[in-house]
Amino acid sequence: MGDQDRVSPFDGLWLGEAAILGHLDRSGPQTTADLVQRRGVSHRSTANSVTVVLGGGLVRAEPHPTDGRKLLLHVTEDGRAPPARTRSAHRFAQRRCRRGTQPGRAASPARLRPLLARLAAHFTGR
Repeated sequence: MGDQDRVSPFDGLWLGEAAILGHLDRSGPQTTADLVQRRGVSHRSTANSVTVVLGGGLVRAEPHPTDGRKLLLHVTEDGRAPPARTRSAHRFAQRRCRRGTQPGRAASPARLRPLLARLAAHFTGR
């Protein structure tokens, strides 16, 4: 994976790691197998990402209450910050896109170009 697979300039997380944080933040504690099923990616890929977020203190693990062979993963307060920043950035971008448009009036392609350029600049930092 290259740098383009990083979520954003302010997080520095791989997409898989960010996806795990987002799933845990939105849906609550889950096992690695639950995350594999939700994400539709390999167990190995998910396990690698879980190892990274565990090591970074973004997620904590505890024994599963009904199956001691499994670990239940919980997002920590530090782990909630990247998904919250990403959601905030998305809301900000949506507000900027809506600025200057009137309700019920579709934006023309000519008006969309500057909006798309502003979005690209916002997310790439350029």
